[in-house]
Amino acid sequence: MATALPEGRGATRTTAHRLLGGPRSPLIPSERPQSRAATTSVSPSRREAEVSHRNDTPEEPVRRRLFTTAVTSAALALCALAATPAAAVPADKNQVLAAWTQTSASSYNAWAAAHANQGAWSAYAFNWTTDLCSKSPDNPLGFPFDKSCARHDFGYRNYKEAGAFPANKARIDNAFHADLKRVCAAYSGVKLTSCNATAWVYYQAVVNLGSSPVVG
Repeated sequence: MATALPEGRGATRTTAHRLLGGPRSPLIPSERPQSRAATTSVSPSRREAEVSHRNDTPEEPVRRRLFTTAVTSAALALCALAATPAAAVPADKNQVLAAWTQTSASSYNAWAAAHANQGAWSAYAFNWTTDLCSKSPDNPLGFPFDKSCARHDFGYRNYKEAGAFPANKARIDNAFHADLKRVCAAYSGVKLTSCNATAWVYYQAVVNLGSSPVVG
């Protein structure tokens, strides 16, 4: 009785060998499983990373850590600076400002000494800027009015910054006139008269135009 053979090329070859008593046929090349190396694919990005890692020098991780530490330290330093409060202005600033803008000679002398040594008063953040006598001559007819104009600017500008200008304007103007008259006191005769007349003109200018941006 004929024996039915399984269908298929591989099955036919195996069955034939069994019937003939031969050893089991090994798999033909096309039926052998492929190796893992042949079937496993590596992405280009991963391959580049592996190559880059192999090419790193021993010092590279150290450099990276040092760079990271430096960046972190710089960021912390900036944060510390931002968090540091500004130095407080001395509490007696208003009293000092008032003392330096009175009509007396001692007030003028105290301001003049500070003006000559502004660095010693830097903590007070006073405004020392001045355009002297603005659009008028600083030394009209040879009379030295420049320092008097500088103190007048000091009073105007600092009281404006303090938000207290209107309440102090008249006193500052009067102090300006007193300073000018002390300048004139150094003269006599016709020069004294001429100086006092010029001082009066300057005083009236600040009284009437002192709120203008051009003055002070």
